[in-house]
Amino acid sequence: MLDIATPKGRIVTAMMRLAAERPWDEVTIRDIADGAGMSLVELRKEFPSKVAILSAFGRATDDAVLDRAPRPQPGQSARDRIFDVIMTRFDVLTPYKAALKSIMASRPMDIELGRRLMASQAWMLHAAGVPTDGISGLSRVAGLTSIYASVLDTWLEDDDPGLARTMAALDRRLKRGEQAATVMSDVTTGVERAIAGLRDVVRGFAARASSTPSSTAGDEPSPGAATPNL
Repeated sequence: MLDIATPKGRIVTAMMRLAAERPWDEVTIRDIADGAGMSLVELRKEFPSKVAILSAFGRATDDAVLDRAPRPQPGQSARDRIFDVIMTRFDVLTPYKAALKSIMASRPMDIELGRRLMASQAWMLHAAGVPTDGISGLSRVAGLTSIYASVLDTWLEDDDPGLARTMAALDRRLKRGEQAATVMSDVTTGVERAIAGLRDVVRGFAARASSTPSSTAGDEPSPGAATPNL
């Protein structure tokens, strides 16, 4: 998945190897540079921080999943398509499981990581053929992000080669998510209609305002206009 022929690939590979060997909080930028066989200056040309390197790992994971995930089949439900994509993701991540355990144990909190996770799950929905446009799409992305984060914890502790616990947890969460999505769909549809209606009202008001002739200072008063006292 990682191209060690490139500087970025060597850096990310070194980071994940070190994370598998020691707690994530103890892995320093200097350690990663040494592990990649480069100087700090060379590393900084590629990445500004550990979080940026971790984000690059996430993008590489996305690419591998998009390349390997099965194409949606006719008649296959959205839930089954998403299930296949997420299980493909776990398959891609298997060689890095020890490193991810170390990283997740530290519970890194960062806006960039949160944004990266949301973007990843949007691409997982694209792979499953599920639209992400509009308010409904945003709610799907948020929902799948929550599901994935929950099931990821199960996967990290699932030592069964068949991943029975992981599959059961994912299926259960997707079923609950599907039920919640039905309710959310009704809500977002109503919101989208309300926004569209408000937009039409505003456009109509603007059109009427622009078509109404305005009086100017040089206009003559109408015959019935009152004459001011001088």
